[in-house]
Amino acid sequence: MGGARPVLVALLAALAMTAPAKAQVLAFEELDGWAEDDHRAALRTFLNTCDQLEDAAWQPLCSLARDAAASPESARAYFELFFRPVLIGDPPALFTGYYEPELDGSPSQTARFRVPIYARPPELQDGSVYYSRADIEAGALRGRGLEIAWLEDPVDAFFLQIQGSGRIRMPNGHVMRVGYGGKNGHPYRSVGQELVRQGTYSADQVSAQTIRGWVKQNPGPGNALLDHNPSYVFFRRLPDLPADRGPIGAMGRSIVDMRSIAVDPSYHTLGAPVWIEKDGREPMRRLMVAQDTGGAIKGAQRADIYFGTGDRAGDAAGTVKDGGRMVVLLPIDLAFAQTLDG
Repeated sequence: MGGARPVLVALLAALAMTAPAKAQVLAFEELDGWAEDDHRAALRTFLNTCDQLEDAAWQPLCSLARDAAASPESARAYFELFFRPVLIGDPPALFTGYYEPELDGSPSQTARFRVPIYARPPELQDGSVYYSRADIEAGALRGRGLEIAWLEDPVDAFFLQIQGSGRIRMPNGHVMRVGYGGKNGHPYRSVGQELVRQGTYSADQVSAQTIRGWVKQNPGPGNALLDHNPSYVFFRRLPDLPADRGPIGAMGRSIVDMRSIAVDPSYHTLGAPVWIEKDGREPMRRLMVAQDTGGAIKGAQRADIYFGTGDRAGDAAGTVKDGGRMVVLLPIDLAFAQTLDG
């Protein structure tokens, strides 16, 4: 799900995929900042999706978790009693951020709102390759009644797809919640990496904000840059999602700002608690829950942090490109089995 990925993100993610994922059981005392976190907040987030963990090792722990959420002390004791921290893969990790945009839009095309977002075409099958972004932008789906809403700016539509969910404010004040509905089967390609390849920016200069600004200042080349990423995301309306709940993640439940992360499910169980030690300008030591995935999130030491809704969250998420490490918490039996498998 997260914001546009610069070349450094793509390169580190590719390296992570080529390396074997080693596993090492750690002690909680080895987790930097563990004692200072709000473990009850993390446990409440864990409870949102705990019932979907079907492995027999998880089920009794989920039954005990609700009572443990009574206080921060009992929540911390719960994690320390029933779990063990497991470091999978080789740090440094790569942390980025994503958010839920809030955009102005219209339920129908107008002179101001001319950029459609589409529902998933009924003929599109999972795993198949469909029209590319350039094809769709050129009108391949026009006139079929698949338009969910219309936006003002193609850059807003592009970043809405990168984030995978959003809130669209209609002219009458109604807010439409939209979530991920599928994709066209083409691989994700980083437009940030392409700007670096063209020599427009260096790798350390590229962020969601710089990409957005460059495309708006250069509309012709900017549209061609967006088409460099052939991947295209379709949406679905979420009329029953309350305004105070986060967007729907990969587990079909609302994610929680600053407590939910997107991970690579080939390395980490969705629904598992994950301790993150993010370095950089604004360090973060916090227990998260792996409740989402993303096309650019590949590798054992790779995570996208959900920052929340709106412009402020977007500004914070768009500049995150930090190292550190991430450590998954697993039930004791699974923790030691993981090290044997690794």
